[in-house]
Amino acid sequence: MTHMIRVSAVVVTVLLGTQVLAAESLAPAAEAVDYTKSSSWLCRPNHNEACTTNLDATIVAADGRERVERWRANPHPPIDCFYVYPTVSADKQSNSDLTPAADEEIAMTRQQVARFASVCRLFVPIYRQVTVTVMRGEAPPGDRDLAYSDIKAAWNDYLKRSNGGRGVVLIGHSQGAAVLRRLIREEVDGKPLQRLIVSALLIGGNMQVAEGRDIGGDFSSMSLCHAGNQIGCVIAYSTFRDTDPPDATTRMGKSERPGLVAACTNPAALGAGSAELDAYLPSNFYTPPYHTQPNQTPQPPWVKGGKPVRTPYVKVPGLLTGECRQNQYASYLGIAVHGDPTKPRVGDIKGDIVFGDVTRGQYGLHLDDMLLPMGNLIALVRQQGAVYVRQHASGHRP
Repeated sequence: MTHMIRVSAVVVTVLLGTQVLAAESLAPAAEAVDYTKSSSWLCRPNHNEACTTNLDATIVAADGRERVERWRANPHPPIDCFYVYPTVSADKQSNSDLTPAADEEIAMTRQQVARFASVCRLFVPIYRQVTVTVMRGEAPPGDRDLAYSDIKAAWNDYLKRSNGGRGVVLIGHSQGAAVLRRLIREEVDGKPLQRLIVSALLIGGNMQVAEGRDIGGDFSSMSLCHAGNQIGCVIAYSTFRDTDPPDATTRMGKSERPGLVAACTNPAALGAGSAELDAYLPSNFYTPPYHTQPNQTPQPPWVKGGKPVRTPYVKVPGLLTGECRQNQYASYLGIAVHGDPTKPRVGDIKGDIVFGDVTRGQYGLHLDDMLLPMGNLIALVRQQGAVYVRQHASGHRP
């Protein structure tokens, strides 16, 4: 049985980073954020409470056997990660304030990027994003440029006070990916700062490339990744079930203008083809409360007739594979679910976005974009980080 999350059309629209930052800024100028203050960051070295959480996972085999995988942060990671979270603020005004909520900015940061602390130092600025309230039509249009100016200021502060020549991975999802697309285009691509980039993970944000090429859309110099030992490149994709591919109404994985296509790079198989996804799924499937309706189907026990998993995350080896695909509407990371009804383990996942009579082909598995290949992404960043450090230690500058 397919599990679905039902949300209103306006709330779903807020998930789409390319839409969030496309509109013209209408709000008056706001005072700049002081990113020299620790309180302006969710996570950074010596101020990491928001990213400090239990990330243990129960590995649930198809035959129902379970074992726990313990997680630990790396106390001395060789590279940094700069993360911009997706639209998650339910503040009543058009742009969010600078006070993060436990079940919004903090919860999303913990779910999407805290696990990367095993491979990098985390830098997560608080920023005044366009809120869910705007997308519900309950507030005037927000200042779309304000979100970008905050992140640009945080990035400049990071470079000035914390980088010290270290390699950095840029990570963003949805609105966060859209903000980073602009930051890379204006501040990094083809410029001296590009030498610091280990890679960029621009997930669920419709990054554009010229059709048949790896560059030529958003960026002229930073290309898509095709191998784990390639650095300075980009990972980008939007996820859809193979059984529910993008349709004519899709908002994800679509071309933004003639001659361009949305990029798709499979973190589990950069060279192309299908491969198993190393997913880390919330055991109770966290999704912000304002994205759901009371009739949301709860997560059943991961083993039929069994007890609920006690760790916050689960792994389901052998259940999921991914492959980049393209149809007449979009390019996307197709997700195949290999559930076996004869086995004790639950044979499906949650994360679809639907509302009213609209099919999942419009939004796919957007809420799961980061989670489905989480282990693959971390393994890739670990490998790229090692290559970056080795090349710099040898005097080579990419």
